[in-house]
Amino acid sequence: MLIDRDGTINVEKDYLSDPGQLELIPGAASAIRNLNTAGFGVVVITNQSGIGRGYFTLERLGEVHARLAEMLADEGASVKGIYICPHGPDDNCTCRKPLPGMVEQAVAEHGFDSGTAFVIGDKEVDVELGRTVGATTFLVRTGYGRKYEAATKADHVVDDLTAAVSVILAQVT
Repeated sequence: MLIDRDGTINVEKDYLSDPGQLELIPGAASAIRNLNTAGFGVVVITNQSGIGRGYFTLERLGEVHARLAEMLADEGASVKGIYICPHGPDDNCTCRKPLPGMVEQAVAEHGFDSGTAFVIGDKEVDVELGRTVGATTFLVRTGYGRKYEAATKADHVVDDLTAAVSVILAQVT
């Protein structure tokens, strides 16, 4: 399970760099907990160009992710890893969504087949990433999702992470 962070798990805030401002989208932690209970490995894949733009540091991002892990754990949920692209849009990296670098890293570390995975996010780059790696794709309407809904190529469009997880669990159980 490959899940975008901003706008999918937590409330979208431009260039979130303060752990104190991290706010989970209602139901997100319980949705991740349901995936954990069903035996799915969950990883977060997130573009973080604020680092490349000099808005905050990798250390500060680490503090945000530590807070995210703590907030999820408080509700009985966990993720196996958080993969980031710290580059700006013009940096010609291989990890910035929709390029597959973060997924390739997660596959190498966790040994799953991206072609049988699910990608859930609130932007079309998340959908494009999923299509690139052969995954089933979900566009959520939280975050920026409504903006992309009319023209998305996602396999599924749902209200939020909770709805995506419900569809997935109904398909695989």
